[in-house]
This record gives sequence, structure tokens and C-alpha cells, in this order.
Amino acid sequence: MSHFTRRHFLTQQAFGLGGLAVAWLMRNDAVTASPPKPELERQTFDLKPRSPRHAPQATAMISMFMQGGPSHIDLCDPKPELTKRHLQSYSGDIKYDNAAEASAKLFGSPWKFTRYGQCGMDLSELLPHLGQVADEICLIRSMHTGVNNHGQSINALNTGRSTAGRPALGSWLTYGLGTESQNLPAFVVLSDPGGLPVLGVENWQNGWLPSLYQGTVVRPHEPRILNLDPPEQLRGAAQGRFLSYLDQINREHLARHPREHDLAARIQSYELAARMQSAAKEALDVTRESEAVHKLYGLDDPVTRDYGTRCLIARRLVERGVRFVQIFTGNQTWDHHGGIETALPDVCRKTDKPAAALVQDLKQTGLLETTLVHWGGEMGRLPVVQNEKNIGRDHNTYGFSTWLAGGGVKRGCVWGETDELGHKAVKDVVNHYDYHATLLYLFGLDPQTLAFQRPTGRATLLDGQPGQIVSGILERPPPAAT
Repeated sequence: MSHFTRRHFLTQQAFGLGGLAVAWLMRNDAVTASPPKPELERQTFDLKPRSPRHAPQATAMISMFMQGGPSHIDLCDPKPELTKRHLQSYSGDIKYDNAAEASAKLFGSPWKFTRYGQCGMDLSELLPHLGQVADEICLIRSMHTGVNNHGQSINALNTGRSTAGRPALGSWLTYGLGTESQNLPAFVVLSDPGGLPVLGVENWQNGWLPSLYQGTVVRPHEPRILNLDPPEQLRGAAQGRFLSYLDQINREHLARHPREHDLAARIQSYELAARMQSAAKEALDVTRESEAVHKLYGLDDPVTRDYGTRCLIARRLVERGVRFVQIFTGNQTWDHHGGIETALPDVCRKTDKPAAALVQDLKQTGLLETTLVHWGGEMGRLPVVQNEKNIGRDHNTYGFSTWLAGGGVKRGCVWGETDELGHKAVKDVVNHYDYHATLLYLFGLDPQTLAFQRPTGRATLLDGQPGQIVSGILERPPPAAT
């Protein structure tokens, strides 16, 4: 029997000339032959507040996500040429999503536009309340994602790319900055009673960031957070002893599994849940607000009560230190492939007054200076008729509108343009990655250094895309490069 063992053979190969030659060749090909060095310290994740890289202009954000695609040419981007050519055939390049119902007939907006505020911003008669705060908002008319489906465009605006599985914007902000409140979630989602938006819970997923940074859903009706109250037999001191014992067991288990980020996040979720028992109830209780505030948000009107309540809750949350709040409308609420002449006024009546009230309320409470407010969907609509028997508009991600307010954004500002018919952004185009670069700048973050180390390499929100800060919409743009 040979005295050479497998271990002897491997040792000879590893330390002999053959092994050295292989290592040398691999090094020359920029491939390391040795395993990566282990981390000397265990990486930990939490929600404690962290300092940004530079002075921030925004410290919290409320995003009113109008899922489905509001028709910009009927709401905030008037097109006289489209009105002039109403029902004429259009021979230009149109990218349809639903070719089966497509038409080449131009469809001018049925609604009149009025100039509002000292800035003279043109807005539709469907948005009279927004008109009252026109001097506080920055209207971007040149948004662009170029991916003409709901899911992909939602991903682009909400996670940075059209592909699935990436962390949501709220997850990135809470990962980078933590939260001022340790008694409330850092990232809160206010869902719609009409159902979840397209992609469902993926809209507030943490992706490959630790699960600590995923969004916490607050239900549209009571109880807004399930299982917040302990059972009768566990209330008071009994619950305290139980939680203390549970914490001890969890931390002993975590010490034996130091790289289990999901386990660490679960432990912190238990701790947060205990603290939320009183803090969340207080924050979500809008009955504590005055009658004047209720009227401002439209809580006295059945049409606006639901959306107004969620907008008011959003203000109460950021007032208490929550970093990111996202208010969703229901599944396809703004997706008007047909019946737009009745459906669009209906959804505007539900949302216009509360959205404007949020801006007004944040201003009068002094929170607008540091709270960035966003309103917009994942797309706009085409200037041609879809479904001639029940007129609507098809998807358009090549030029659409959104607006921002507060948090370092210019007031009474209109930025960018679409072409004369409202199909494509043609001036000062704002791609989704430009939008994200601008948001991160306002929060004092650098798109290149806000990163998470994955096995495949460093991952960022922009993920290699050429995001440019849109300086023209900022009150204090970054200094010019020298």
C-alpha cells in the first residue's frame, strides 16, 4: 500500500512549485488565489440615527404614490396643440402598451387649465386644491423611465432599476440614516382600502438589505396594526418578565450565530413592537387633532375622509421622528384605459384636497422645511385615444409629471417639458436615476458611498447608472465642480 495519502498529495501541491505557479498565474489575471480575509469585527445593523455625509436639507420624506399612472396632460401639463388637433389622426411615433385597443386619434383634454399662485403654474380644474399651494411645490413635467409597464416602471422609481428583488427607496434611506424615533418604525407604509398596489408587498421590500429595513404596513382601517395589545394575562409586569426572558434567549442564540442578520432584525422587531404599544397608538390616533385640522384634510367628507386620514397620519408620523412614509392608492386607481372622463375626476376628488392639505399643514407646523413631499405615479398617459367605445389613455413612461415640495426643493417651480402633444420629455429630462441622485443629495447622502456589500460586490441604489443631481429644482444646489 502506498504511504502517500490524499492529505499528503494536497499538501505537496499547495506548497510545491506547481501550486506557486498556479497562484502566480491567477494573480497575473487579477484573480486572487487565497481566500478572502475574514472580518475582524462582526457587522451589526440597527436603526439608530446616523449622520449623513454632508449637511442635509431634508430629514424625512412622505411619498404619495399614485399607482396606475395619472394623466399628466389632463392634470398638470396643458397642451394647446393637442386641444387644437383633437380627434385628428397622428402619424408620429407612438409606443403603445395595448396595441389591440390602440388608436391614432389625438385626444385633447376635456378639462380647462387655470394659472395658480404668484408663480403662474398651469393646473387642471380637476386639481383646485393643489392650485392653492402652487407656490409651495416644484412641478416636474419631464419624468422618464422608458419601461412601459406598471411593474417595471414602479420598480424603476421605487427601487432604482426595472428588475425585481431590489431594496425600496425607504429601505435605502433608513439603512443610510436610521431614524430619530426608536419607538416607531423607520419606514411606514399606509395602504389603501381598495387593495394593494401592483407588485403588492414588493413595493416596500428590503431586497438584499437586512430585513430590519423593510417597510411596516399600517392598515387602512382599525386595528391599523394587528396584535399591538398583549393578551390580558400578559399585561403589565408579566409581559415585562416574559419579554426579558425572551430577549435573553434570543441574544444567547444570536451569539452562537453572529452573522444571522435576519435573526438580529427579528430581535429588534420584538423590542420595537413592545415600545410601539403606546407610541403607535398615540401616533395613529387622529382624534387628538383639532376640528380645523380635520376639515383641512377633508375628514368631514366621506369622499376625502379615507385618503385625508392617511395623509394626516403621515404628518403625525414624521412629526414623531419617522424617516420615510409612503401612502399608496389602490391597485390601478389611476390606470384609465377606459372611462377616463368619469374615472379621473372621481379619483381627483378623493386625493386632491388631502394632498394639498398635507403641504399646507406641514408648512404651518414648520415641518415642510425639512420634510420632502412627493406626489406622482409610475407613468403618465398617451395623447391618443384608447378604446374608442369608452375613451381612455394608454401607458406613457417617456414623458410624465410628478411634483415635490419642501425639504430643500424650489417653491413655485416648473421644471422640464414634454413635446407639443405631451408624449415624450424633450427638455431637462429627469430619469428615475436622476430623481434618486437628487433625493439622496437632499438627505445628505452620496449615491456612491451609500452601499451594501453583497457576495457579488458593492450594491447601491443607482447601481452604476449615471444619475445626475437635478440642481435646477433645488433651493441650495451642490457647489459647482472645480
